[in-house]
Amino acid sequence: MNPRTLQTPVEVKFPKTEDAGRISGMARGLLGSEVLKIAAEVRAIVAAGKDVCNLTVGDFSSTEFRIPRLLEDKIAELLRKGETNYPPSNGVPQLRDAVVAFYERWLGLKYPVGSVLVAGGSRPIIYGAYRAVCDPGDKVVYPVPSWNNNHYCHLSGVEGVKVVCGSADAFLPTAALLRPHLRGARLLSLNSPLNPSGTVFSERALGDICDAVLEENARPERAGRPLCVLYDQVYWMLTFGAAQHCNPVSLRPDMAPYTIFVDGISKAFAATGVRVGWTLGPEDIVDRMSNHLGHVGAWAPKAEQLATAALLQATDEIVAYHKDFKSGLKARLDALHAGIAILQAEGFPVESIAPMGAIYLSARFNLIGRRTPAGQTLGTNEDIRRHLLEDAGMAVVPFQAFGLMDETGWFRLSVGAVSPAQIDALLPRLKATLQKLAG
Repeated sequence: MNPRTLQTPVEVKFPKTEDAGRISGMARGLLGSEVLKIAAEVRAIVAAGKDVCNLTVGDFSSTEFRIPRLLEDKIAELLRKGETNYPPSNGVPQLRDAVVAFYERWLGLKYPVGSVLVAGGSRPIIYGAYRAVCDPGDKVVYPVPSWNNNHYCHLSGVEGVKVVCGSADAFLPTAALLRPHLRGARLLSLNSPLNPSGTVFSERALGDICDAVLEENARPERAGRPLCVLYDQVYWMLTFGAAQHCNPVSLRPDMAPYTIFVDGISKAFAATGVRVGWTLGPEDIVDRMSNHLGHVGAWAPKAEQLATAALLQATDEIVAYHKDFKSGLKARLDALHAGIAILQAEGFPVESIAPMGAIYLSARFNLIGRRTPAGQTLGTNEDIRRHLLEDAGMAVVPFQAFGLMDETGWFRLSVGAVSPAQIDALLPRLKATLQKLAG
């Protein structure tokens, strides 16, 4: 068929305003990503020529952090060989086998291959777990701050129960905080290392939570509809210093029938755009997740899956890659944390939590009530965010984007897309901005 070059094109027109009757109730109530909205604003400012240290999106700049060379070369090789057709909807056998071996080798967990489902990144796995476990109206418990649970609750039509966590507990939930909300709940969503705080569960804290879940599931009325745990450990290979990752099944083997892991290569290998994620979990649940995501078409591309299988089997290459990758992340996080600590020691109302894992630093800019040189009184986290962006060229994300709605001055700082030089240049600008604020 030839292009229609000789005919006058039909001008396509749409309604100028949204007609509520054309949109479903679910879609009308669904909000876009708060983080991506801020990131789009930052990109526009950078495009206009402003120098910005962009600490917003939880992504990696390929100029700062490349994916492993083995993964890169293998994807290119497989594409050249023509591995471009549909993969099996639950993942190519080579990758499912590799995930099983990977968990046995690195975590000491021996799962059957039927418990593995591969998808196009970790997000479909989370969504699939919500849809496979929960019916509309079921109760889902999740701590805040945390990433996107509110949106997944809305998409699934469930009742989301937020459990507010504070800086005293490194923004991580405790068994004492969670226990009053577990009665009758269908799903508990946990994440460690935590997005947005970059903090990590201790074995004792997570073990206590597991005990609370097991106690809840021991009640006779729980038969047939247990409380499951969605355990997002996509950052588990990125821990620093004394922090050590732990997981429910290793700590309490009786948690295996109730634990749905969320994992993938996006964070541990700077491969956010490669889109390969997976779950290991109870086979009956994973099977239903697979059916659901198969209809959605949420599988990862075949070449990327086969290349990931090769990577997961290459232990020496992983160790060598992480030596430089993790040291680069840690250096950036430490520089920000140290810089903020110096400002705090000098009397400025700022603080941060020592980085433990992931690519994030929790930092507080306690500037509510301060006045800018232009005479504006900073009254909200959004006011603080905008002022830091405009005056210091510092782009950060308030914890409101992760469900913690109090105006506490806490923000997420993400280091995957910035250089050490950008951080070094930022800190004097930040000090100058703070100095200009009136109390």
